[in-house]
Amino acid sequence: MPDNNRNNDISAIMDLMVTDFAEAVGHGMVVSTLAVHTARELGYDEVFCNDIAMAGMLHDIGKLRLGEVLHKKRSEAMVVEKMKYVRLHSEYSRSILKELGFSEIIQKMVYHHHENYDGSGYPGNLSGEDIPAGSRILRVCDVYAALISDRSYRKAFAEDVAVELMIEEARHFDMKVFLAFLNVIHSEDYEQIRKLTGNRVDAASEQYMRENCIIEYNV
Repeated sequence: MPDNNRNNDISAIMDLMVTDFAEAVGHGMVVSTLAVHTARELGYDEVFCNDIAMAGMLHDIGKLRLGEVLHKKRSEAMVVEKMKYVRLHSEYSRSILKELGFSEIIQKMVYHHHENYDGSGYPGNLSGEDIPAGSRILRVCDVYAALISDRSYRKAFAEDVAVELMIEEARHFDMKVFLAFLNVIHSEDYEQIRKLTGNRVDAASEQYMRENCIIEYNV
């Protein structure tokens, strides 16, 4: 006799994974575009820019492999356990890109995109210029793209608030990269990038979230 409850659970998880894929593509487009413009602002050549464009699109591909586990953890409200699994996505992303034949340069950009400049990130706790240049660029662009996007636990922050929040955590970023990134989002080119981003939270909700620390961008 079929287990209807289990079938319903599987169906719900599959629906969420389809949503995850769509969100991952949208997020990847924003990160990729921001990263290319930031790299150009820093003076990198087109070979590097092409590599970081691909790395930006695919930096979270490992999360798709974790989809079923994460949604089960979400349903069980196991936040700490979920975080442990989420942090595996850098390794999974690198593994997938290696299997698909992407260059080691792109693999490294993706693998280290959650490293913080002060050494507090993961997976290698690298710091400063030990972090690959592409990863330092992706780190800034990924954080910004996450903050200005809707999440399951909050609405998107306004762009100026996202920048303020990043300034408060500036120790996580390579300052040269961060300043180049700021130049990009205050340039005419940003108008095209803005079209890739989603809705913003209203002012009252935004203030509530800031006061209650409903902020998460390090996963």
